[in-house]
Amino acid sequence: MSDLIIGILASFGALFALLAGIGIIRMPDLYLRISVTTKAATLGIGLIMFAAGIYFNESSITTRVLAIIFFLFLTAPVGAHLIGRSSYFTGIELWKKSKMDDLKGKYDVKSHSLKSGSKEIDPSTDQ
Repeated sequence: MSDLIIGILASFGALFALLAGIGIIRMPDLYLRISVTTKAATLGIGLIMFAAGIYFNESSITTRVLAIIFFLFLTAPVGAHLIGRSSYFTGIELWKKSKMDDLKGKYDVKSHSLKSGSKEIDPSTDQ
C-alpha cells in the first residue's frame, strides 16, 4: 500500500515539475515565468520530497524531509517576489497583452520609494 502512495506522490511531483519546465518555455514574460516556477515547481519538489520521506520511513529522514519542504514553501515565494519586484523596478517590460499594472505610477525612481495608496513607503526607514 505504501508503494502505491509513494508512486502516486512521486508521479504527481514529477508531473508538476514537468509543467513548471514547460511553463518556463511557454510563458511570454519574466513575471509569468516566475509565477509558474514558484507554484508548480515548489509543489512538485515538495511532493517528491514527501514521497522520499515515506519511502525511507525513518524518523530522522522524515524530519529532514519535512524541514526541507517547510523551508522550500517558505523561501520560494519570497525569492520569487523579490526577483519580480527588482525586475519591475529595473525596467523589465510586462507582456504586451497584460491588462493590469498595479505598481504603475507608484514607484519613484530617484528616491526608490513606493507609494501605497495615500501613504508613502520609504525603504530606508524601518516601517
